[in-house]
Amino acid sequence: MQYHAISFAKQDYVVDIIGYPGSTPMQEISENANISVHYLQSPPELQNRLPRLLSYIIKVLWQTVNLLWLLIRRPIPHSLIMQNPPAIPTIPVIWFYCVLMEVQSIIDWHNYAHSIMALSLGKNHALVKLAKLIEMTIGCRVGLNMCVSKAMQKDLKEKWGIKANILHDRPGDQFHPISLAEKHEFLLKLAEEYDVFKGSRKDSSIFTECSSNGVHLSPKRPGFIVSSTSWTEDEDFSILLNALQEYENACENNELNLPDLICVITGKGPLKDFYIAIINLKNWKHVKVVTPWLENEDYPKILASADLGVCLHISSSGLDLPMKVLDMFGCCLPVCAYNYDCLSELVQHEENGLVFANENELAQQLKTWFQDFPNNEMQQQLEKKFRHNLGALHQFQWHTNWLVVYNKLFSCFRQ
Repeated sequence: MQYHAISFAKQDYVVDIIGYPGSTPMQEISENANISVHYLQSPPELQNRLPRLLSYIIKVLWQTVNLLWLLIRRPIPHSLIMQNPPAIPTIPVIWFYCVLMEVQSIIDWHNYAHSIMALSLGKNHALVKLAKLIEMTIGCRVGLNMCVSKAMQKDLKEKWGIKANILHDRPGDQFHPISLAEKHEFLLKLAEEYDVFKGSRKDSSIFTECSSNGVHLSPKRPGFIVSSTSWTEDEDFSILLNALQEYENACENNELNLPDLICVITGKGPLKDFYIAIINLKNWKHVKVVTPWLENEDYPKILASADLGVCLHISSSGLDLPMKVLDMFGCCLPVCAYNYDCLSELVQHEENGLVFANENELAQQLKTWFQDFPNNEMQQQLEKKFRHNLGALHQFQWHTNWLVVYNKLFSCFRQ
């Protein structure tokens, strides 16, 4: 939604964003005179004091009143875009407001709220059925629908009669390859906070060194993989942890001439403490896991500094595409991604990345990628092929792609 706001602002529209506080908005948002950010108040935490259903009802009522109040206080817009999920109470509140104020309503479908809720509640739960009913009945009544994949477009049409236009996600301009000098500077910054990145000298990191000839990669550096997550049920990080255990075992057994491995997992969310507790129980000698929370400007840099990205996104609907893979692709970072039905719209196995179906396949891919690192000629050829195929994304990043859809479909915005 921040990308939408930036793109509309570039077209000289005045944009209001409504959302919850927490993460700092992108710099392009906070410094843009055409964009204003308005924060909802977080609902009270009542789960430990009231029955679960009652606390959920109070939460929804709180969100409904809060969202309506913020909308009413703002000048009436020409159009209002909402992202789904979440569906409750966002979709009915926005739809009611748009009907009342005669405002064009738009849903940007990134997934189904009911399928995400079903991961924790079960598909037969009353709240799951309610979310599905809201998505189905109101989705076909809004002015315009967008979605992120061909598979979702087909599903919306066949199941609910909703005609959606495809707006594929694309990496933002901030996701791009960086120079070795920029990597070195960023890694030195990380080393100030995380000892695992420190090199043997003050002017070196564990991956990069300085000499009279400038910055160069250390020939005995460890492998560097990165994954990002919101630590929710639709990402099973036990797959990665079990794969890392197999990698550790291979190192202990002196198999394949493998380097030590540093794994960075970025993000925050409800299951983070659960997985960190599991990580802390590991007694690995050759694998180190770091779980930093990075600022917006640093996240693209860590992707551009890594050797390999890992995506554990398991689509609850089988119809959405992981934005984190696009961010990695924007940085020309090769990716191992968990495979599901429509992933081939984004990742083509052994063409622009690798796909895996279980922890054993991921472990094998990690061992193959880092065998004889950094001097594996077969891996270098495959990486060169991946990076070449990923380079096309830089000719068609978010705003370029957005403009095509804007010029084709969003005539309703033109004044």
